[in-house]
Amino acid sequence: MTESVWGYRPAATRPADVDLTGYRVEATDGSIGKVDKHSDEVDDAYLVVDTGTWIFGKEVLLPAGTILAVDTQERRIIVDRTKQEIKDAPEFDRHQHLGDPGYREEFGSYYGGDSGHV
Repeated sequence: MTESVWGYRPAATRPADVDLTGYRVEATDGSIGKVDKHSDEVDDAYLVVDTGTWIFGKEVLLPAGTILAVDTQERRIIVDRTKQEIKDAPEFDRHQHLGDPGYREEFGSYYGGDSGHV
C-alpha cells in the first residue's frame, strides 16, 4: 500500500508536457501553497510544495497518490488531505529525501499505509 502512494491516480493524470511548477495546491479545506518542485518518475512521483506563510515558509512533500485532480486551465492541484493532515506529516528535508529509502518509507506510511486514503 505504501508504494501505491507514489503513483498518480488515473483521474489525476495530466499531459506529460505540462510543468506543474508554480501551480497552486489546495487541500480539502483550503490553499496550502504552490508547487516548487515535482517528480513524475514511475513509483516515485511527488510534489514539493512551498507553503509560504501558512507554515512559516516550510516545504512539504506530497506523494502523487494524494492528488485528486490536476486542473491545467486554472493551474491548480487538488489533494485529498486536510491542511492539518499535511501540517502533521513528517518534516520534509530537501537533501535527505532523494537518497534515503527509510525517509521515503516514513512518508509512504504516513500518506498511504495508515491513512486509508489511497
